[in-house]
Amino acid sequence: MVRPKKCRFVGTEPEADYFKPRAVPLSELEEVCLTVEEIEAFKLKFLDKLEQGQAAKKMRVSRTTFWRILNLAGKKIADALISGKAIKITGGNYKLR
Repeated sequence: MVRPKKCRFVGTEPEADYFKPRAVPLSELEEVCLTVEEIEAFKLKFLDKLEQGQAAKKMRVSRTTFWRILNLAGKKIADALISGKAIKITGGNYKLR
């Protein structure tokens, strides 16, 4: 039996929830879906410039869990940018701090 995911804590919800390449109709694009906690991990690491341990504490997860979330977000964002896909931010298992 799979253990349920624990709730992650985020500071704020993203202001925008969709990004797409300019001048390409949405009907022609593939989507990459990011969760709110993946965006939060990305923000804490690269915008707030926190160390992995500090960022993990803010999200109330272990350092290894934070790394997995961040790594998955990075792969999805790189795929969208390199392949010209839309990014949709939706869902996840989170609470506001």
